[in-house]
Amino acid sequence: MEQKKRVMLVFGTRPEAIKVAPLVKEFQKHTDRFETIVCVTGQHREMLDQVLHLFDIKPDYDLNIMKQGQDLYDVTARVLTGLRDVYSESKPDVVFVHGDTTTSMAAALAAFYQQIPVAHIEAGLRTHNIYSPWPEEMNRQITSRISVYNLAPTALSKENLLKEGVDESTITITGNTVIDALFLVLDKIKSDKSLQSEIKATLINSGLPGEMVEDFTSPLPNKRKLVLITGHRRENFGDGFINMCNAIKTLTEKYPEVDFVYPMHLNPNVRKPIKEIFGESVINNIHFIEPLEYLPFVYLMNQSTLVLTDSGGIQEEAPGLGKPVLVMRDTTERPEAVEAGTVKLVGTNYDLIVSETSRLLDDEEYYNTMSQANNPYGDGQACERIIEFIGDK
Repeated sequence: MEQKKRVMLVFGTRPEAIKVAPLVKEFQKHTDRFETIVCVTGQHREMLDQVLHLFDIKPDYDLNIMKQGQDLYDVTARVLTGLRDVYSESKPDVVFVHGDTTTSMAAALAAFYQQIPVAHIEAGLRTHNIYSPWPEEMNRQITSRISVYNLAPTALSKENLLKEGVDESTITITGNTVIDALFLVLDKIKSDKSLQSEIKATLINSGLPGEMVEDFTSPLPNKRKLVLITGHRRENFGDGFINMCNAIKTLTEKYPEVDFVYPMHLNPNVRKPIKEIFGESVINNIHFIEPLEYLPFVYLMNQSTLVLTDSGGIQEEAPGLGKPVLVMRDTTERPEAVEAGTVKLVGTNYDLIVSETSRLLDDEEYYNTMSQANNPYGDGQACERIIEFIGDK
């Protein structure tokens, strides 16, 4: 009888958890071929636990590294030393890491120190500028040097790896697992009425007005437009973030009939400038709400007209729902989305944020061009392709 392959999936932040969760579930379907071990580092805590609960994943190991005020040195050191014993004890045949977080880079390095092959999910994203996004660009480049299996989401990601001299036989194009997660969650919401009620209650508790949440289910012509905003990247703190906030304030005043919803990151660097710019002023159509779990966030994204963000993953998810995305960053490691026309870069430029958002709200033809563009990130079958590829190795 063929011996089972021991696969360990290591992740630590909410975005990783969302993208790795469907792969954990897929591996767990194949108990005849794989023994699946899950290790979380706890680089994020509350937000990570929410995703684990949603997908019903119980980690076998939890390093629980999260500390107040931790910096990149702390995260790297704790993940490296924490995984030394975990790997020695569990002896995985292959370690899966995802993307470009400090957890992924340190987990790959820790595996390398024990000569355990690393499989890199979402391999090959590049901006070619090591300080933008920082530290993610260097994290993923280091992880690529260590990885034995490169699971590239798109043809362009594969191309990036080939240019860096990566052996083609180690690369496979899978599509992005975030679309698998999105479809899993949307199915869950659609098929469960009590879950829908629960989500609505959560949105109201997080600070959205009840009548607005009820409006989500009203017929389309009467529906108010909704702009969903997320902004929390380290590189934007400071002037960039202040520009973003000022642009949002201008837009709320220019479009009183449009709702702007901003789930606020817990980071004080995010909350402080928002308080300073918006102060106590009463603007009825902007709603700063508590950070949302993945499930209500997907529900809200599905209800939105467009998304203003500086997040990476949303550039892949929102187009899967036909939502145009304006990216408040100067670079993106997802140029396929820009080429496909689902995403547009506006940086932290006040004028561009205001003019592009206005155009999408005012010009239906322009809106439809972005909304109907084909999402280059896949069809929801990425996890099956990954398992097929690893199973053959």
